[in-house]
Amino acid sequence: MIWAYLISPVAADTLRIATYNTELQRKGPGLLLRDMVRGDKQVQAVAEVIVASAPDILLLQGIDYDHGALALQALQVRLAEGGLSLPHHFALRPNSGWQTGLDLDGDGHVGGARDAQGFGRFSGQGGMALLSRYPVASEEVRDFSTLFWTDLPMAVGPTLADVLRKDHHAVQRLSSVAHWLVPVDAPQGRLTLLAFHAGPPVFDGPEDRNGYRNADELRLWLALLNGELGPLPEGPVVLLGDANNDPKRGEGHKEPIKALLTHPRLQDPLQGYGPTVNWQQTGPMRVDYILPDVELWVQGAGVSAAKPEASRHRLVWVDLQWRERR
Repeated sequence: MIWAYLISPVAADTLRIATYNTELQRKGPGLLLRDMVRGDKQVQAVAEVIVASAPDILLLQGIDYDHGALALQALQVRLAEGGLSLPHHFALRPNSGWQTGLDLDGDGHVGGARDAQGFGRFSGQGGMALLSRYPVASEEVRDFSTLFWTDLPMAVGPTLADVLRKDHHAVQRLSSVAHWLVPVDAPQGRLTLLAFHAGPPVFDGPEDRNGYRNADELRLWLALLNGELGPLPEGPVVLLGDANNDPKRGEGHKEPIKALLTHPRLQDPLQGYGPTVNWQQTGPMRVDYILPDVELWVQGAGVSAAKPEASRHRLVWVDLQWRERR
């Protein structure tokens, strides 16, 4: 079944947040910027999905990173031409394509896509970025992407000898792409985004390395919410991104995603509603999430209509209002 929601105008005191895996990654560095400039059909289709949803804050996955964020700025221009102004942006070099110097996949060669911290044919392929109508407190961002897998307090994978080799312990980061804590100063107040893109729990062997890694990438947020990665920021948080894990369908360990969906600090506005992606191998699945703080009022939520020429994923959005403090 295909779920789609009509997107209504946002009230003046309401903040619309969205997450969208655009699948704009290209096969080489600079190619996405080229396609942005040329007006590539997929780029245009992605822009149309975003403009139609009219978010105030938008987290993007599957978008190539380049030094200077030139491709991201080109997307901002294209969105502005469509009537959507998101003048503020934030991006960091992701782990995807960041070479380790080791033969992580054991194929006898170094420098392949699977020898990087996260799968990538070049550094920055399929990265993550944030666009916002309101200022991003960049100097206060906490980047958990450099956290070693073995240093996560709740990690399970590194405790199993056949999942993460001992000689990789000092090198292998946990994040396949990125995990960021990003404060945004909206008119309603400061909002802290827990933004991420976890790797898929497939494309491995019987050791289930990617399955355990995906699960531990989700456990990172559980550790943060439990206070095991330093103090939580004051004010409301919103967890959002691509978890690459459906709580009911497909491969992957289900306990961590279920724990996030039922965490007492978070709420799930789209509970019981269906898919955010349609992969040929698996069919429709829910892998893209926005889980707002229980301190916030949810005024609306939905998933964009399918537009395969843009991405197999759909944009997910939630409208939020601040509760009055007494």
